[in-house]
Amino acid sequence: MLKRNTNILVLMICFSMILPVTQAQERKEDKLSLSLNLNHDAFFGFNPAVTASYPVAPKTDFTFYGIQWGAGTASAWGNWTEFGLGFNMKAGDFAINPQLGFTMGNLLSSGTNQPGIVGDGIVPNLTINYDDQKIIGQLYAGYYAALRNKTAVGESTLNYAHYWLNVGGRVAPWLVLGAHYENLNLAGGKIKGGGETSSADYYKWFGPFIQVSKGVGGMRFSFGTDLTDPKTSNSSSDFYKLSFFFNF
Repeated sequence: MLKRNTNILVLMICFSMILPVTQAQERKEDKLSLSLNLNHDAFFGFNPAVTASYPVAPKTDFTFYGIQWGAGTASAWGNWTEFGLGFNMKAGDFAINPQLGFTMGNLLSSGTNQPGIVGDGIVPNLTINYDDQKIIGQLYAGYYAALRNKTAVGESTLNYAHYWLNVGGRVAPWLVLGAHYENLNLAGGKIKGGGETSSADYYKWFGPFIQVSKGVGGMRFSFGTDLTDPKTSNSSSDFYKLSFFFNF
């Protein structure tokens, strides 16, 4: 009987030591924030993205992001994938998030002509968010540069500049109306055997958006026109983009 009571006492002591550690781990995990964005647009097709942030200081978060570019037009890009990390710094109603991303695929390293590879490109990028409860806005700018050269003679590496700006006002707690401008520009590339690829706009999208949300989720529909000349650009479609977002 004494031995049995001793075993129970030992188990209780061990449990009491493990419980605080488990609770501490749960508190640390609670600090991690995740956002899932299911995006679809006229050019890229389906391109879901996940962002994550973990606070490391009162106004600074360590951030991660991942984008699956492997559907729609991107099926010709060696199932292009992008992953990156950086820091988000809060300043008043602004959140400033510089990040460094890397791509896997064949879009940048060989202009979609060779097999997909790890380290296809490097993506320095910056996102600035603004939210004062009445007005919300976002500026994104990223440069996609070939990190490796896997071209054959006559083929070209490709570099791209991608940026957008949107601003909207809250007309109700659940409703935001605003405008969106976005540009994708082929910024050039090196041709194996000599020469460089000329720069050109793929699209310049402009139009309104409507966003509805409740709690941790919502959706945004943006639409409008392409401002580029169809004769000189690589886009012939109207502008439309639909995003579902969930925050955890």
